[in-house]
Amino acid sequence: MGRFILLAGPSGVGKGPLFAALRRFYPDLAGNLKQVVLYNSRAPRPGEEDGVDYHFRPREEIEALRGKPGYAVADVRGDLQALEVATTQPILDAGHDAFFEGNPFIPARLREAPELAGIPLLTVFLSPLSRDELEYLAAPERRVDLAAFVTDVMRRKLLRRTKRQKTNLSLRDLENLEKRAASAIVELREAWKFDHVIPNHDGEDSENWDAFYYAIGDARRALLAFAAVLRGEEPTGAEKWERGLLEPKCVH
Repeated sequence: MGRFILLAGPSGVGKGPLFAALRRFYPDLAGNLKQVVLYNSRAPRPGEEDGVDYHFRPREEIEALRGKPGYAVADVRGDLQALEVATTQPILDAGHDAFFEGNPFIPARLREAPELAGIPLLTVFLSPLSRDELEYLAAPERRVDLAAFVTDVMRRKLLRRTKRQKTNLSLRDLENLEKRAASAIVELREAWKFDHVIPNHDGEDSENWDAFYYAIGDARRALLAFAAVLRGEEPTGAEKWERGLLEPKCVH
């Protein structure tokens, strides 16, 4: 039986480019990952396809799945997402690894799903900042508002990504971007629940993924670490965070 591989992190952190790079440079590893498609209450973004990226459904339809056996439902930045757990079984029975790439709140719900009891879970969190950077910024003597700092980091990444997708941004685009950026600090607090945390400064806005064909910079380091995790090797540069890492520190 295969495993359930969960790759999660804040919006714009680079999950999509990481998986694309895995397909390009490690086709054997990527070929064994069969993506699980979730339900999503939001509208499709440019380039997304119903049934491929998500099953896009009205919010009330997904809300009706909450508490229903066989479904894991999570609130994701104001939207609802849901996984029909049974869709993973044919993948696992065929000896492949089921693969989910998306928001950090879904893995927590999946760990609670009785239908997944006994199925090996491998969880990876992609973070825009390293543990060392977060500890440095959170030191009381620096008086840094960590939530505001992380929001600004992700706001810039998301703005660059969105400008690449759309020439003119509407007020709704900017509001959605701000909501995603502000959610990043909350999502980072989920990272301690994951088996591995891979720091990556090259988000979806970075040219380091594909401008030179070969990934360079943090994009390359994240790719090497993720490939090592999938092989069951000890990944260089990956971290394990403890609970409370991002809680406010008091000055004594």
